[in-house]
Amino acid sequence: MTPNCDNRIANVRKDSADFTDIFLHDRPLIDTRAPLEFAKGAFPTAVNLPLMTDQERAKVGTCYKKHGQDAAIKLGHQLVKGATKEARVAAWQRFSEQHPEGYLYCFRGGLRSQISQQWLTETGTPYPRISGGYKAMRRFLIDELEQHLPKVPLVILGGRTGCAKTHLLTGLPRFIDLEGLANHRGSAFGKRIGGQPAQIGFENALAIDLLKYRHQHGYQPLVLEDESHLIGRCALPLCLQNEMQQAPLVLVETSLEQRIETSYRDYILDNLAASQQKWGEEEGFSHFADGLRLAMSKLKRRLGDLRYRELLALLEHGFNDHLRGRPESHKAWIAPLFAEYYDPMYDYQLTKKQHRIVFRGDTEAANDYLRDEATLKRLPSFT
Repeated sequence: MTPNCDNRIANVRKDSADFTDIFLHDRPLIDTRAPLEFAKGAFPTAVNLPLMTDQERAKVGTCYKKHGQDAAIKLGHQLVKGATKEARVAAWQRFSEQHPEGYLYCFRGGLRSQISQQWLTETGTPYPRISGGYKAMRRFLIDELEQHLPKVPLVILGGRTGCAKTHLLTGLPRFIDLEGLANHRGSAFGKRIGGQPAQIGFENALAIDLLKYRHQHGYQPLVLEDESHLIGRCALPLCLQNEMQQAPLVLVETSLEQRIETSYRDYILDNLAASQQKWGEEEGFSHFADGLRLAMSKLKRRLGDLRYRELLALLEHGFNDHLRGRPESHKAWIAPLFAEYYDPMYDYQLTKKQHRIVFRGDTEAANDYLRDEATLKRLPSFT
């Protein structure tokens, strides 16, 4: 080895189980688990650079069950050797050089991460492991939610669809954006470019945000947007659902015209821009239109067949006008959708929450209220 390699090995950082530091400082992470494991749940700063593919891992797992650990290890080395091994080690090297402050891990901090670390060290690029691996980090985040969430006073921001609650929320000094973590706006039309994280990935990201919040603000009141138990297909953890259902509710109220304008901007203009940025102008418009059609179809049962077909016709008319330079035509189907679907549903749900309402007002008044720390600290819990 060269002197530089010797120095790097001598100065290598130690393996770590300091999960608080790892998550608070967004340490870059190499996840050496197989792709299927990574897809089921990961951490926001992790990249999947697996030691074995899904197929290789399955073969090694079968061998382990039939013939034991030694035979499984031998098979693993047979499957990952030569150019295959070199390519995987090279990917780890590139990552470690770009992110010298990072770590690598496998599921339990066991054999896979030990082998990955050993191969990196042999090339003169030592890199620390996370003791306990993914399982220990996941346990740490579950405990963060279950033990500390009940100690953080919650304030829930509600209002009708189109009241720009998320815009208000993200301008506050203390909040967590649940819809941002779920990458979904929460309604039938709420799908966003990039898709949603896996359920476990969503929970991990939420727990990390809570950890950061606690270390920055302690147990000061935290504002969350009012959500059902599902944001798209991401379910709120049960402990969070329970706390939100007992928290005081602040309602923001805006005119129907403002709500239509906000929804037009968010669901039409912004969504189309994101779609065209990813797929180009023509294909992007096609993806955008198909997404709206699919969202409308989800409301068919509630709207009834006749009204659904009428609103679908308005939607198609909106697409035609949009292509002719008149995108505001979409407002013709947004307005009745509020009146006939979203507002009645909101009114029904609000009847169950009346006792929790502590304030209602326009955007400016709600913003002022939610910034008044002394008032928030005095709010009751509705257990």
